[in-house]
Amino acid sequence: MPPVGLRFETRRSDSTWVDSVWTCTSDRVTAMTSVAAVRWGLVFWEQAGRTHAGVTGPETRTGTAPVPEGATFTGIDFAVGTSLRVVPTAALVDGGIELPDTTRRTFRLDGASWETPGPDDVEALVGRLVRAGTVVRDPLVADVLRGHHPDVSGRTVERRFRAATGLTRGAVRQIERARRAAELLAAGDPATDVVAALDYFDEPHLARALRCYVGRTVRQLREGAGGPLALDLDQRVTS
Repeated sequence: MPPVGLRFETRRSDSTWVDSVWTCTSDRVTAMTSVAAVRWGLVFWEQAGRTHAGVTGPETRTGTAPVPEGATFTGIDFAVGTSLRVVPTAALVDGGIELPDTTRRTFRLDGASWETPGPDDVEALVGRLVRAGTVVRDPLVADVLRGHHPDVSGRTVERRFRAATGLTRGAVRQIERARRAAELLAAGDPATDVVAALDYFDEPHLARALRCYVGRTVRQLREGAGGPLALDLDQRVTS
């Protein structure tokens, strides 16, 4: 019998507007543990001969999310600091919207019709969205994330960061750190090494972060246990 789970594949993008592109197939799975995330995205999926599209928002905590059974997905995680012109990112936090009139060939966004992409067509689609002004970016946020110190007040930086991402800078750091910790633990790194590498206070601090943002314990991540997880840990079986 084939394995039950979510089979993820993720690749980085050469577009500065995109963080990563992912694909996923659900095999006899109807629910998964969602993982906190700092990026908004577009996701396209096919199930039972129908094609769907949606906008996903940043997620501030872990939870349980439904999974369309027997579906195949293509997703775009946009770079932090980008946003949709017509939907403030803050309005997408811990939520999302399904897009109307989606077919295997086209979907509608920002009042226009766009070609539904496959995994290899993502950068071309994003380029068109950027040229049309549908996807925009605050360069100050990108500068801050690269460690630069813009010549504006801290309050201005925080306000623009929240406007672009829907999150505080502190929340972005905590969520990204917990996701990285999960990846390292799943790869077999000892918890003590992860604590030191990612500047957690101690192992209980790491455990609390994992529980809040990933929904897994150190042991579950190490063993690939706990059920389907919405994170590419290079684990083909997550049941």
